[in-house]
Amino acid sequence: MTIIPVILSGGAGTRLWPLSRSQYPKQFLSLTSQNTMIQETLLRLTNIRVESPVVICNESHRFIVADQLAQIDVKNPFIILEPLGRNTAPAIAAGAFKAQQLDKDAVMVVLPSDHVIQNKEVLATALELACKTAAEGSLVTFGIAPTAPETGYGYIKAAVKSGESVFPIDRFVEKPDRPTAQKYLDSGEYFWNSGMFVFKASTYLGELNRFEPEIFTSVEQAFDKAAVDVDFIRLDKASFAASPSCSIDYAVMEKTSKGKLIPLDAGWNDVGAWSALWEVNEKDANQNVIFGDVLTHDTESSYIYSQGRLVATVGLRDAVVVETKDAVLVADRNHVQGVKDIVEELKRQERHSSVEENQVGVRPWGSYEAIERGHRYKVKHITVKPGAKLSVQMHYHRAEHWIVVSGTALVRNGDQELLLGENQSTFIPLGTIHALENPGKVPLELIEVQSGPYLEEDDIIRFEDRYGRC
Repeated sequence: MTIIPVILSGGAGTRLWPLSRSQYPKQFLSLTSQNTMIQETLLRLTNIRVESPVVICNESHRFIVADQLAQIDVKNPFIILEPLGRNTAPAIAAGAFKAQQLDKDAVMVVLPSDHVIQNKEVLATALELACKTAAEGSLVTFGIAPTAPETGYGYIKAAVKSGESVFPIDRFVEKPDRPTAQKYLDSGEYFWNSGMFVFKASTYLGELNRFEPEIFTSVEQAFDKAAVDVDFIRLDKASFAASPSCSIDYAVMEKTSKGKLIPLDAGWNDVGAWSALWEVNEKDANQNVIFGDVLTHDTESSYIYSQGRLVATVGLRDAVVVETKDAVLVADRNHVQGVKDIVEELKRQERHSSVEENQVGVRPWGSYEAIERGHRYKVKHITVKPGAKLSVQMHYHRAEHWIVVSGTALVRNGDQELLLGENQSTFIPLGTIHALENPGKVPLELIEVQSGPYLEEDDIIRFEDRYGRC
């Protein structure tokens, strides 16, 4: 049996703001271990035999995905780029077309990239059963036995029978109010909807074509017209945009007669709020979860995260405090769902950098970290991988000053070519064509000071680029 993981790596980066942003959502963050959430998603599959993964992601996240998969030595991943979001049914269809291309009888294991599962041995056992059931033609999902009347999850009702491990699905239900959720919990017939699925690619595509032929046709055309861009599969934008936006639940699972549910008790959590991170992480003697440079006094049952600066708390109970380089969140742990309302207000005020940008940016050539920003200036710490080169480019609105901290920089500055070592620098005037390359065998570290009236990342005109970004 060919088993292909299909990893869904979307997300708007709103529920875990300010750490998570639209350009760097939670699956790319290390929130429960040294690995990021997308890395943990793939690493927990090591107990079963799977092929190279298919990852469906936003076009703007492509280099972050590629870099994080390389860090854990994932071999030959297939990274499919969505030109725009169309929800899970079209995204999974794109993965299914790729899986079917690799093996017409392939079984897909569809996993969100941003969930926590604490017991991977239990998951492996459940996946083995799910793959066998899927190979027989079923569309399998995993149901989480509810432990509380949770109103933030969708539910699945299943025909539970004693002594059996795979149940027919009766129906899917949307997020309930609290009294209804309590009834679901008391009945013992309802499960939380995990958003994880196992089925043959051909079975899913057949049911999708039956119930939502417009989605099927649009994604099929988008896949057939896809372009291979460096290491990425870029879906055709016009064809993909023609697809209705629809979840897999609405499009297929609520309509099919082939749906099956397998209960899963493996410490699952979709980490949908800061309170969830308090629940899944290790706590100190005062039931606090602490990351970074934090001092507490008379503080209990709180989640406190520092990205850099010292954070001190006094007399807090059930609180969430999250410090990043450009924002601080302070919230009651029982009211953190309101974080998304803060993000909506930031959007209304057009404070785009607070919503979209993380202070750390990952690029195919390396990474950068924003150090300081003020009126008409920005300071960055830039790291360039050995042998890597930034695009040949220019800026209409800013000048740049580069100071080499360590390593060697090969610089094109207009008509000049310079080789700079530690403590040397160069100035790039506004409108000058320039490029930066690391010709050495160790990382190049430099400080970049930008100055000008407009300092956003879209002020880049590329003339040449080895990563296909022109």
